[in-house]
Formats: sequence, C-alpha cells, structure tokens
Amino acid sequence: MSTVNDINEIDDPADANALVDWFRASTQYINAHRGKTFVVLLSGEAIASTHLDKLISDLCLLQSLGVKLVLVHGARPQIDTAFSVANLANDYHRGIRITSPESIETLAAVVGAESIKLEALFSAGTSTASAAPLTTARNEALVLTRGNFVTAMPIGVRDGIDFHHTGRVRRVKAEAIAKRLDEGSIVLQSNLGYSLTGEVFNLTAEEVACQIAIAIKADKLITLVPQEGISDAQGKLIASLSPADAKAAAERYATSNDESEKVLSTAIEACLKANANGVHRTHLIGYQSNGALIRELFTREGAGSLISADSLDDLRPATIDDVAAILSLIRPLEEDGTLVERSRELLETEIDNFKVIELEGAIIACAALYRTSDELAEIACIAIHPNYRNLGMGARLLQSLSADARGFGIKRIFVLTTVAAHWFIDHGFKEGALADLPFHVFKSENFVPTGEKLVVTASDPDRRIVKEFNAAGAADERSALPHQPLEGLARGRPVLPPS
Repeated sequence: MSTVNDINEIDDPADANALVDWFRASTQYINAHRGKTFVVLLSGEAIASTHLDKLISDLCLLQSLGVKLVLVHGARPQIDTAFSVANLANDYHRGIRITSPESIETLAAVVGAESIKLEALFSAGTSTASAAPLTTARNEALVLTRGNFVTAMPIGVRDGIDFHHTGRVRRVKAEAIAKRLDEGSIVLQSNLGYSLTGEVFNLTAEEVACQIAIAIKADKLITLVPQEGISDAQGKLIASLSPADAKAAAERYATSNDESEKVLSTAIEACLKANANGVHRTHLIGYQSNGALIRELFTREGAGSLISADSLDDLRPATIDDVAAILSLIRPLEEDGTLVERSRELLETEIDNFKVIELEGAIIACAALYRTSDELAEIACIAIHPNYRNLGMGARLLQSLSADARGFGIKRIFVLTTVAAHWFIDHGFKEGALADLPFHVFKSENFVPTGEKLVVTASDPDRRIVKEFNAAGAADERSALPHQPLEGLARGRPVLPPS
C-alpha cells in the first residue's frame, strides 16, 4: 500500500493534518541529515525484542532519505542461551565474556545466525505489512554488505585470566566501508573480528561500533538501548548532556543491580569514547519505544539523549531560509493573542531584524531588534519552543540583541509587553511611561492597546528606566496622533515571557 493511500485512509482529519504538519516540519532535518554517515548499534537485546521489525523499517527510512548507514549488531542474550543449551561455560570477568576454544564455534554460529536474520528482515520490506522489496532513492534494490571490515587482536591474559578468543579491535578498514556506503549499501557488521592469522575473535558490539564510527569519521553514533535514554535522579529523560554529565550517569548506572542499566552504562562509555575522538554527536535512544529513532532525528522534541562536547545550539542571524521555521515557532503565540500575527510576506521583509537559536537543524528560539531611530530600538517577538524554556534561551537572545544595539550606536532599547513585564524587570529593565518614547513609535498600525496594562522598557546601555502605563489612557493619546504607520520600524507588539 502506498504512503498516499495510507494518509487518505486516516479516519480523523485532525490526525491527517497532524501528519502533514509533521512531515512539513521534518524538511529541515531531512536536509540536515542527507548525505551524513550514521553508525547504529543494535544490541542483541534489541534484536530479540518484539520491536525489531519497526526498527528495521525506521532504519530503511533513514537510508531512503539519503543517510549512509553502518549497522553494528551484537548477540549477547542469544549467546548466553546457546551456551546454556550446549552446557558451555558462560563466564565473565570485569563484565567481559571469556570465550574459550570450546565455545568459539558455537558463538560464531549464533552471531552468524543473527546477521542472516537481519539480512532477511531488510530484504523483506519496510514493514510487516509490505511485501515489496526495499529500494533505494535510485529505485534500486536495497543492498546490505557484510565483510571482514574489522581486524581483531586477542585481549590476552588479564588478572591471571586467559580470555582466549575474546578480543579487541585492532584496525577498521575505513576505506572499504566508505566505498560500500558510496555505492548505496548499508554496511552490516557483527561483533566478530578476524586476526591477521585467521583466528576468529569475539568482540563487544559497543567497541566495534565506537571504533568504526571513529575510523570512518561518522557524523553520529547512535546506540539503541532498553531505556528511553539517560534519565536524571527523578527518572526524567535528559534530552542533551555534556560528556562530563554523561560520564557521571555512566558511573551511576554501572553500580546498579539492574542488568539493563549496566548495558546502558556500557553504551554511554562507547558514546563518550567516540565523542572524545571526533564523533561530535552521539545518541542513546530506546528501542522499545515505537518510532523513537525517527522522533529523535526528525522532530524538535526528540526522543532520546544526545551527548556532545560542542555547543549544542547555534545563536545566529536569521536568513530567508528560516522564515518557515520562525512562522511555525510563533504561530501558537499568535493564535492565543500573545503575539501580533505576521504574514509570511511581512516576515520575509523583516527577516534581517531577527536572530534565531538553532539546535540540530531546528529553530527553537527567535527574537528581533527593530531600530526606530538613530538612538532608539525595540526588542520584539521573543519566542521559545516550549520544550526549551527555562534553559536561558531568552536571556541569550536579549543579551545578543542588546550587544547589537550598542554596536549600532543605539542609546536606549525598549520592549512593549502585556505578559512578560517581570521577566524584563528581572533582567535589568525598569518600568517606563509612554512619554519616555517618541510619538512616532505609536504611529505603527500594529500598536493596538487592549485595555490591559502594558510595560514600556526604555534603557541606555548602562542604566534602564521603565515605568508602567495604562493602555486605556494610551488609546486616547494614540487617537490624537496622525495615522501614519512607521515604515517597517517600531512594532508595538507583546512578547512571550522568555526563559
């Protein structure tokens, strides 16, 4: 069944509209991720879960959108089960499996079977409801490539214990992987590696994924874990972390008696190592949550935890390409009356006045500076996405625009607001009177008193003077003014309480 038919068969028009809105909003992420290389770690636990078919479908979607994929899989629980059935020793030391000469053949067979299982699923279709073979963007059959991409070496003897066929990554054949990716293949790599002498070694899937990501200079390392991601002490998902905070979380999970939390700790350590070696974005995403991979990569809200040493967001001047994203951000505030409505055409003409904060390709905050005269300017339209409030975004925008104003030689800046007075006062502004501002500010057709209390903020760079006035009184004064709108300058419009 085609995607178009699926949309047409949605019974609730609101659901259909929501799907369309989401698809439109995802454009910026699709463009941002196209041509990028992601290494995805699929643990044995994820393979054993009932959500595997949906994960495969989501991975295929990534590939069809132009993402280059390397898929690394493990088989830890499958190996444990096979060893138990075969009465083989299932010993660990410091969390690492000891792979004896008697067990390596069984282990290799189990891992090979999981690789074949994944190949079969990728070949079957994008979902259990589709019998059509997967195709690439060039309408060619999707191809998975396996090979001896990882050269291994033995761990050897540690603490007097011989690990036998348990090994470490010695080298990754990065050029060979890159060639397969450029050909349009998904590269599939198991947790097995081969030595220069032809021996087979059991590696940890976390190390394999980490070392491949480093070697091929991947844009992202994505680990699929049992939890939603990293949580704080109250159990709330943490959307983004610095390496230092992630390290603390890994140490906390490592001491847990919950086996799944120890798995999460190992995944975090792999992400941290990759991050320290040039992979600037690493993610932990829950494989048990339907669509979490897509939501983390293609929505502003996300659905996992991102680890990065870089500044996770970018405060920059807005461009004409940001118009759609800014409109999407401010539209709810216009609908509830917090902001005066702007048309696309108006925003396009005013875009040079705006600054935005961008996170992972998404605009999450905006604000504008309007110069009303050589010495006076207005800060307006501060809007923060709900998921990113209380993170100092509004203060950063205010500070940046104030610095711009000083650079322009502006002596005073002001804000007109119905709802954010206290926030601006907390940031050094004081209440001001209508008389503090030139008459021409109120000639703007967008300045419409509502009978509520408004706050005018007027400031010079070092001292802020603000007084409160009643909009009803301002209405009388405004009525005596000529109706000559200010030419694209002052916009007397309320703003959202930033944070």
